[in-house]
Amino acid sequence: MLLEVEGLCVNYGHIEAIRDISFGVPEGTVTTLIGANGAGKTTTLKTVSGLRKVRAGTVRFDGKDITSLAPYERVKLGINQSPEGRRCFVGMTVRENLDMGAFVRKDRKTQAYRDDLDRVLTLFPRLQERINQPAGTLSGGEQQMVAMGRALMSRPRLLLLDEPSMGLAPKLIQQIFSIVTEINEQGTTVLLVEQNAAQALKRSDEAHILETGAIVRSGTGAELAGDEAVKAAYLGGDV
Repeated sequence: MLLEVEGLCVNYGHIEAIRDISFGVPEGTVTTLIGANGAGKTTTLKTVSGLRKVRAGTVRFDGKDITSLAPYERVKLGINQSPEGRRCFVGMTVRENLDMGAFVRKDRKTQAYRDDLDRVLTLFPRLQERINQPAGTLSGGEQQMVAMGRALMSRPRLLLLDEPSMGLAPKLIQQIFSIVTEINEQGTTVLLVEQNAAQALKRSDEAHILETGAIVRSGTGAELAGDEAVKAAYLGGDV
């Protein structure tokens, strides 16, 4: 198991945001967390990446306890996050944003670094066209590509994706999810948080449903997509 979350509890002040959740992310898979707004999905990702402190429980990565590690130390180990809302550096160019994703790397002048940049630009050809534009001048879909590409530049073993389809047109949503599948097929394990449950479950090996900070249902993506109660609650009655 690449990522193991065990008995995790996280508070915002006196508010319990996550209540005793446990799940794993097998290496090589796409694992998805779905649920309504406020269910604890983003908090879970932030806790895995080290941006939220743990009240109780353990986070292990590749067998190592990382519960107390700083975020940048987790990036060095191979965890990186594409955050909700993209969070691009709007005054910097696309190339500079991508370079920022590799801040922990010491091989920026090597062929390996150029190969990784080429990989990102192959995944997102639009970014090659916009490579010298400030990120703030890009469309929402293009900024999402920058955010995902920036995270990939650290060579993560585990990529955390928080709402990659938020605010995008249907055609772009399809494109982004196809790229998520391609990233996974190239060897990167993905932990995905997504409101578009139908698209997410289609591409998920495993999935967990969160409600008010607790996991209430788990299964394969296909199992949850075919469950009548899940359809009614999250898929509009159909996939």
